[in-house]
Amino acid sequence: MRRWGRITKFLSLFSICLFLAVSCTPGQQTTTPSSSVVNTPVGDGRITIGTTSKPRTLDPADAYELASLGLVFNMSDRLYTYEPGKTEIKPQLATELPKVSEDGLTYTIPLRQGVVFHDDTPFNAKAMAFSIQRFIENKGKPSFLLSDTVDSVKATGENELTIKLKKPFAAFPSLLAFSGVCAVSPTAYELGAGKFKPNIFVGTGPYKLGQYGTDSIRLDVFDKYWGEKPANKGINVQIQTSPVNLFNAFRTGAVDVAYLSLQPDQIRSLEESAKKGDWQAITAQGSVVSYMVLNRNQKPLDKVEVRGAIAALVDRPLLNQRVLYNQADPLYSMIPTTFNVSQPLFKEKYPDANFDQAKKLLTTAGFSKENPAKIQVWYPASSPTRSLTAQTLKSLADRKMDGLLQLEVNTVEGATFFKNISKGLYPIALLDWYPDFLDPDNYVQPFLACQKGSDAKGCEDGGSQTQGSFYYSETMNKLIDQQRKEQNPEARKKIFADIQTQVVKDIPYVPLWQNKDYVFAQKGVSNVNLDPTQNLIYKTITK
Repeated sequence: MRRWGRITKFLSLFSICLFLAVSCTPGQQTTTPSSSVVNTPVGDGRITIGTTSKPRTLDPADAYELASLGLVFNMSDRLYTYEPGKTEIKPQLATELPKVSEDGLTYTIPLRQGVVFHDDTPFNAKAMAFSIQRFIENKGKPSFLLSDTVDSVKATGENELTIKLKKPFAAFPSLLAFSGVCAVSPTAYELGAGKFKPNIFVGTGPYKLGQYGTDSIRLDVFDKYWGEKPANKGINVQIQTSPVNLFNAFRTGAVDVAYLSLQPDQIRSLEESAKKGDWQAITAQGSVVSYMVLNRNQKPLDKVEVRGAIAALVDRPLLNQRVLYNQADPLYSMIPTTFNVSQPLFKEKYPDANFDQAKKLLTTAGFSKENPAKIQVWYPASSPTRSLTAQTLKSLADRKMDGLLQLEVNTVEGATFFKNISKGLYPIALLDWYPDFLDPDNYVQPFLACQKGSDAKGCEDGGSQTQGSFYYSETMNKLIDQQRKEQNPEARKKIFADIQTQVVKDIPYVPLWQNKDYVFAQKGVSNVNLDPTQNLIYKTITK
């Protein structure tokens, strides 16, 4: 259930409810009044960023929500990072990509020299090994990302790091680009389960923490930064109490940049004004996917024809228009188009709103007007977007399926929903997935892998059981293992093609849409960029 912790705190850009902000625990005690940010002089070269996302912690070993990770990202360096708009990693504190042993278990990484932490502690291989060990051993929320994979991490030279894995994992370098797997000062932090420091941050990044309050945060430029210095004089983060307050703060010019989170109608309004030249709207292809879970252990979804009928019923363009204000892209694979291995196979086999195909499949499965297929659709009550999606799907079934299909929409409180989904209580469930790291594997293994199961009982222990589909396929398990071991990108791409072919054949899930990320900036503000993990990049912004 560990990954659901990330999902329950995912801040949907389409959600009217401010889910992330209200689901996080309260911030730390104020160390600076919010007025210190509001009254900042316009011409001092600092950038004021407005957000509704309130960080729970600044400790990278325990940060697992966007609000915390975005701040950690901008104050830190990792071994590897991403270019805006790309999912390929590039060296940051490393000087080149890892050297991988033939058995795929040992990664040797050369490190940058001349780097210091914010407290003047020198950075070297021992400091990086300490940081990774702390990420694992302190047992914070994201620790499983490395603890499941890493066997040992050692400094094998002053500027050389060697990491040994428990088993081969081709996507491992992408884990090293996760915001929390950053270098932290061994002088400022300590090892030990639960030994976190939520109120401080001491890394090597371009900004150091100036002040940390409940409604305002100040980041100052780190003068001894090894890399290119920020284009601005520092960052002031204003934490607004609601999307309405953020919307008004941006419209009145109180903030230079607005990011996370605005309501869909507010985004539409700001976009229209941006077209008139009032300010700028910046969009980026997101990595979050929304999908339907089809539980093969619940009748009548045990029949592949019924699952196929549900896939054929879906009208993604309609959902995008009516539910999402066209603030998303239709998705036809569980692997988003962010990755070049993505193939739109659902579009080919189950075209949108193909009601004739859906009716034919249901008839083949033995259903009729007198004996319709009756299926419940569930979603967590905290998501208006999924509520509208469920109602739209029900409306399509009622109006277009000639009585062959009856969908019953149900909702339950979020915590209960995520607790019960792995118990198999929901025939169809509507969910979002925020990836833990940027690799196609993270859209495959958590959904389709199963360590224990059978064709008769489905998955009893594994990713698909956690997700609520209970999908079991020995063929799929073998394909997942193959792609995890395969180091050759082209060979791995072919395996992902085979995986997607198997998914569209078995239909344990139906992909719905892929999100877009929206940032709004005032006129005169330049170089506003997002990285592929939804982090706003502070250091390039100027005005």
